[in-house]
Amino acid sequence: MGGAVSAGEDNDDLIDNLKEAQYIRTDRVEQAFRAIDRGDYYLDGYRDNAYKDLAWKHGNIHLSAPCIYSEVMEALKLQQGLSFLNLGSGTGYLSTMVGLIIGPFGVNHGVELHKDVVEYAKERLEEFIKNSDSFDKFEFCEPHFVVGNCLEISSDSHQYDRIYCGAGVQKDHENYMKVMLKVGGILVMPIEDQLTQITRTGQSSWESKNILAVSFAPLVQQSRTDGSKPDAVVLPPLAVRSLQDLARIYIRRTLRNLTNEEALAKGPVQRAPQKRKLRRCRRRHRINTYVFVGNQLIPQPIESEEDERIEEESKEEEQEKDTVEPIKLEEPQVNFLRDKILNLPLPESLKAYLLYYREK
Repeated sequence: MGGAVSAGEDNDDLIDNLKEAQYIRTDRVEQAFRAIDRGDYYLDGYRDNAYKDLAWKHGNIHLSAPCIYSEVMEALKLQQGLSFLNLGSGTGYLSTMVGLIIGPFGVNHGVELHKDVVEYAKERLEEFIKNSDSFDKFEFCEPHFVVGNCLEISSDSHQYDRIYCGAGVQKDHENYMKVMLKVGGILVMPIEDQLTQITRTGQSSWESKNILAVSFAPLVQQSRTDGSKPDAVVLPPLAVRSLQDLARIYIRRTLRNLTNEEALAKGPVQRAPQKRKLRRCRRRHRINTYVFVGNQLIPQPIESEEDERIEEESKEEEQEKDTVEPIKLEEPQVNFLRDKILNLPLPESLKAYLLYYREK
């Protein structure tokens, strides 16, 4: 499923195309997509396809098409402090983007059938926290993944504000999914080839809305030949943050706000001009041919047309190039929050804690 938008050269190109096609419509969703490079969730040797609007699967590892994830993120209507459950959490790509929006006081849980995929998701998450500068631009709710079949979740599990299921749901499992949703919560899942948004409006009332025609592999149902009952999946507990962890969150928030204020005081950095896209146009050319009249050659002008690819740039702009001052290119980005922490008069062990023991 996918192919709805043009292929990009990198993650920013992909997001630009998703915005242009109206799959990404809100700033918070755009910021989350730009912060997480989709290519980082591909295996080595497959990254060339990361910025195409196509699903990707290798063994048990699977990523839905970017247009699907865009619609899901928009339909979930995420806010800070919400609880989120990802059924079929896969590589953790979606859960990590959700964590950037719901923030440190949210809940971010995922259930994945395959143990090797959960291990892969944990590796990708650790790589993001330790090496991505995007991590320092957000307050993050770290996802917690468990191995298990999402159709076997313990009946006494807590409910969630937002739920997404990344596999096709049969009609007879629809109510099972709805029960895990809080009143006022939103559930997004594919039912009968339609990505559907379900809002719980009361204890026994829901509203449904079809979002997009999709094709998902169905949920895997465990079968026991010996007739025994499958083990129930126990979701992670709703843990309360420690005082030490709360202090880290608020110190980082204060320093981040300070660096943002300093950046605003310096004024915006002038960015390099965007690459000009080529467009096709038709240009008329005057060609002189010659014919004999008596014993003389007489020129005969003939107009012809041919296609050319030219830059979207007017002649006036070309003439102004020599007179306009060259634009100062944007300097390489600096992680100001990291620099602030490293310059604090604190023990190195405390600095490392404030940096989440980041390696970069």
